[in-house]
Amino acid sequence: MRFLVIGGTAFMGPHVVKRLVGLGHEVAVFHRGKTRAVPPAGVIEFLGDRHLIDQHAGALLAWKPEVIVDMVLITEADAKDLMRVFEGTAKRVVAVSSIDATKAYGVLHGTESGAPIGVPFDEDTPVREHLYPYRGKVPGLDDYDKILVEREALAHPGMPATVLRLPMVYGPGDRQRRLRHLVRRMDAGRPAILLEAALAAWRGSRGYVENVADAIVAAALDPRAAGRVYNVAEEPALEERAWAAAVGAAAGWKGKFVEAPGDKLPKALQADFNTAQHLHASSARIRKELGYKEAVAFDEGVRRTVASERANPLPPKPEETDGDAAEEKVLREMGKW
Repeated sequence: MRFLVIGGTAFMGPHVVKRLVGLGHEVAVFHRGKTRAVPPAGVIEFLGDRHLIDQHAGALLAWKPEVIVDMVLITEADAKDLMRVFEGTAKRVVAVSSIDATKAYGVLHGTESGAPIGVPFDEDTPVREHLYPYRGKVPGLDDYDKILVEREALAHPGMPATVLRLPMVYGPGDRQRRLRHLVRRMDAGRPAILLEAALAAWRGSRGYVENVADAIVAAALDPRAAGRVYNVAEEPALEERAWAAAVGAAAGWKGKFVEAPGDKLPKALQADFNTAQHLHASSARIRKELGYKEAVAFDEGVRRTVASERANPLPPKPEETDGDAAEEKVLREMGKW
């Protein structure tokens, strides 16, 4: 088959491309040319800005892709452009979304009212009522909303879409550096790391980058995925204390985690979200319908990510240095330092 991957050169994308090529498919990548990833031999590259996709429509359509895998659908306008350009040519679209589309995410961050959503939640869970979760908070993401992306993608029966709601994705190349806050302190030789008790018990869905890429490929290959929404997540979703312990084990850290009530901690050391709302998504549907399972074991994925953090260290930020001092002060007062 012929697959056009939009994006495909940053974090997850190269793994998606590599898997498809390894399975013998023809693959093209449409990207800006601003990342260093080198596609496998035989992959065709179209260079351009997806926000100006109309300017490249002729070349993209001439290649006659059968399935579009869009890794960088950010706004409603992105989705509208995608569907307008390719409907009538491609057979299907795989739209990469996020569990931040769910109401649970809004309850977690205080933008949605009501009691916490029960977990694990499936794909039929309510979505957020309030749009644009990062408007005014994250530069460049004022118009970001995966809810609008999903609605537009699923509204075209002539080119059915598959929506994948991704979790927190970790692994080498993660620009959010999700393990850095732990690995940095462990490698500094700190004898103890403080966890707010409520945060220690919180559960959030995660996925290792190569395994998440495999889920995207599974959806792209299987026509039964047309019109379906799938959560992608490791099972089980670990409590934060267990996640931190796994990172510590991978790092060979000999220290200990110390839990303390939030009201005993300075604000900088308290969780900045509603820990009563877990972000635990069920991935039972994709496992049952598409036979998805992780190829990289959990411990190995964490080990690789820790190794990547160590290979690409960043100097501590001033706020991190201040946080370290505040943490040490509390631990000394508790007699744990």
